[in-house]
Amino acid sequence: MAYWLFKSEPGTWSWDDQVRKGDVGEGWDGVRNYQAANNMKAMKVGDRGFFYHSVNEKQIVGIVEVIEEYHPDPTDKSGRFGMVTIKAIQPVEKPVTLADIKAAPELEDFALVRQSRLSVVPVTDAQWRLILKMAETTV
Repeated sequence: MAYWLFKSEPGTWSWDDQVRKGDVGEGWDGVRNYQAANNMKAMKVGDRGFFYHSVNEKQIVGIVEVIEEYHPDPTDKSGRFGMVTIKAIQPVEKPVTLADIKAAPELEDFALVRQSRLSVVPVTDAQWRLILKMAETTV
């Protein structure tokens, strides 16, 4: 299993929106960055991810699971980009802010910090475990 982080502007698509989709999940559409798209191409069904509210909140608020691998994104008229489908698994017990992440020396190489503009980034096993601990959450 691999781990990921999905960033979303809560005013556009929030954790609550994701939860409302239930087991059918929602396509992570609209990604137009090649590196983020390559990250999604690497995803497999069953991979887990953090759901991150960007913009003003800047915090991890939930855990999601990939339920459909990379497939065409109907919002991309060029046909160059695709998407994965994810479903909400559970909220975190304690949101983990970007400030919390930047304050942890063990997370200095985390892609969220190094490549802050990417909407989909990989999370290592060690980062996953540490952030879950910070979130006081077990999966």
